[in-house]
Amino acid sequence: MAAIAERAGWSPIAARRLDKAERRFTLSGARIAVVDARGAFDDGIKAVQLLAEAVEANAAALLVLISKTDTDRIDSVLAAGATHYLASPFGEQELVQALRFADRYTVRVGGRFHQAAQRAPSMGAELGWRYDRTTGLVTPTPALHAHLGLPGGPGEPMPWSNFAELLDDDAQGDSARAIEKLLANREPTAFAHDTPNGGASRMVHHLALDETGNQVDGRVELPDEEASSRSTADRDYLTGIGDVRAAHRWLDTQLGAQEEAEQNFALILLSLHRFERINQAYGSAIGDAALQGMARRIERLVMGMPMRNKLIARLAGAEFAIGLAPGVSLDEAEFVAQQLNGVIEQPFITDGQVIRLKARCGIVTSIETDANAAGIMRRASVALADARSADGSAISVFGRDEEIEAARDSRLEIDLRLALDRDEIEILFQPQVSITSGKVIGVEALARWQHPGFGELGAVALFAAAERSDYLTELSTHVQRKAVEVAASWNDARANLRVSINVTAADMAEQGFVQRFAAMVDDAALSRNLVTAEVTESGLIEDLGVAADHLAELRADDFRVAIDDFGTGYSSLAYLKSLPMDYLKIDRRLSQDITGSARDRIVVTGVIEMARSLGLSVIAEGVETEEQLALLAEQGCELYQGYLFAPPVSSDELAKLVSQDD
Repeated sequence: MAAIAERAGWSPIAARRLDKAERRFTLSGARIAVVDARGAFDDGIKAVQLLAEAVEANAAALLVLISKTDTDRIDSVLAAGATHYLASPFGEQELVQALRFADRYTVRVGGRFHQAAQRAPSMGAELGWRYDRTTGLVTPTPALHAHLGLPGGPGEPMPWSNFAELLDDDAQGDSARAIEKLLANREPTAFAHDTPNGGASRMVHHLALDETGNQVDGRVELPDEEASSRSTADRDYLTGIGDVRAAHRWLDTQLGAQEEAEQNFALILLSLHRFERINQAYGSAIGDAALQGMARRIERLVMGMPMRNKLIARLAGAEFAIGLAPGVSLDEAEFVAQQLNGVIEQPFITDGQVIRLKARCGIVTSIETDANAAGIMRRASVALADARSADGSAISVFGRDEEIEAARDSRLEIDLRLALDRDEIEILFQPQVSITSGKVIGVEALARWQHPGFGELGAVALFAAAERSDYLTELSTHVQRKAVEVAASWNDARANLRVSINVTAADMAEQGFVQRFAAMVDDAALSRNLVTAEVTESGLIEDLGVAADHLAELRADDFRVAIDDFGTGYSSLAYLKSLPMDYLKIDRRLSQDITGSARDRIVVTGVIEMARSLGLSVIAEGVETEEQLALLAEQGCELYQGYLFAPPVSSDELAKLVSQDD
C-alpha cells in the first residue's frame, strides 16, 4: 500500500506498531491516516479509536480498509472516529481514489486548499531533509537543524557523509543501504539509528524518491520521549506553533487562574483576510510559505511583549489565536491587535513573489468566572465574524450587547432544564379555521414559557436554547406529551378539534419514534384520528428517506401528517414529490406575499395549485388581514390560522372561542 501511495504522489510513512499511534501520526504532519483492518477488525477499531482525537484536532482524514465480510459493521467503524472507509476487494485505482477523496475532505474541514501531493518535507517546522544526488549535498529543514544542533546556518547544505556522521556512527552504512534499496525498487523505505549524543532510543528516517530520481526526501520520526519534550502533540504541523488543542488547554489554565486571582486575560483571533486568493493565484506551496512567515511574524511580536503568559496557535487554515495574560486590559488587547495588523500588512517575499496580506481580528476578554474555553473561543469567533463583515475597522471586540446575549443564552440553557423538572412550560393553542364556514376545526399546540427574568418566551427561543444544550429531544417529548394530555381532557365542543403536534428533526431521527409517539397518544386516551404530526420542512433535509418512512408509518397508524412552514427550505419540490402527507402549511411569509407584487402572488398561487393537484389540503399560516384571507380563499386555500382570527390562546380561552362558533 505504501508503494501504491508513493506512485500516486504521496509520501507515505508505514507503521506496524499500535503503541503511541496517535503521537506518531501527529508528529508525522500527515493529512491522512490509513488503518488496514482487513482480517483484523477488532485491532483495526482499536487503532481508529487511538487515532481519532489526533485526526480531528489536526483537521485530517482517517481512512479504514475493511474486509467484505465486515461491511455490516461500518457503523462501528465510523462511530470509532473514521471519516472514510473502503471495503475489499479493491485494486490500486480504487485505493488511490479513496485517498484522493480523503485528501479533499481535509481541504474542506481544515481550510487547506487542494494541491498535488508533495513528497518533500516542508522546509519549516517539520523534521526532515532533502538529499540531492547530483551534488551530494543534503539540506536539513530548519526544525531538524535546530533539534540536532547542526553546524552552520539553518537551511545550509552539507555533504551527505558529514550529515550521516553527525547522526550516529552506524548511520552512514545504514543510510547508504536504505538509499540503494530506494533507488533499486523506487518504493518507500526507512533506516533507523540511535539518537545522537548517547540517546538510548531510536530515530527513524522515512525515505522517498522524487519524480526525477535525483532527490531523496527524508521525514524524521522522533522517539516518543523526545516527541514529548518538544510537545509536538500540541504543535501545528505546518508552522510549529501551538494547535487548537494547545489553545484550549491554555484557556482552561487561564480560567482556573482567574478564579483564584480575579485576573483578566485576552484572546485575539486573527484571520488572514481573503487568504484563499494567495493559494489560487500562486499555488499552495507559496501559500504554506506565507502561513509559516506570518506565524514567525506573530511569534516575534507577541513573544517580545512584557506579559508573562502568552499563547500563539494556529487553529485551522489561515486563522491564528493569540492569548495574553494575566491582567490584560481591553485597551492593551486592542493595541496588540493593531500591532499584529501592522506586521501582517508588511510585504512578504517568497520564491520571488511579493505577497501582501491584511488581517482581521476579533477580541474577547474574560469577564465571567463561569465561562469555559469553548465559550471564550465562541465569543472571539463572533467578534472575528463581525470584523470580517465590517466595512471599516479590521478589529472587533466582543462587546456588552453580545455579552448580554451570550449570558442570556447560557442562563436559558440552565433554566430550561429546571423549567421542565418544575413543569413550567405551558401549552397554548392557535385555532385553525375553515375559510368557507369560519368555524374552528382544529388547533396547533405551541409551547410558551413565562421566564422569571426574560418574560414570555415562545417556541423558537425555547427550542433554540434546547438545541444549544443538547436537550432538544427532552423538550420536544415534554411539549408533545403535555399537549396530548390537555387535548385528551376536553369533554366539550373542543373534544372534536383536530390537534396538530409539532415534531422536530431530532424526533424524526430517533429510533422507535413512531412507536413512542403512538404510545403517548394512546396512553392519554386521545383518538389517533384527531392528531396531526406537523414536521417543520427544514428538519427533513438531512435524511429524506427516513422521514418518508416515518411519515408513512404515522399515516398507516391513523394519524394525519402536515409539513409545517412550507416554502422556507431549499428542497420544497422534493418534499412534495417524496413525502406522504395530508396537509401542506404554507409559511407566514408566503401567506403575506399574496398581497405583494404580481410575482409574489404567482409564487403563492403556484404552491397552492401544486398542493391541490396532489390531493393535499392547504393551511395558510400568519394570516393577519381580510385582504390576505380573501386572496388566499380565491386561490383555493381551505384553512388558515393567524392573528386575524386569534393569537395562540390558553385551553380555557379556546373553549370560549369554540362556544362562540356554536
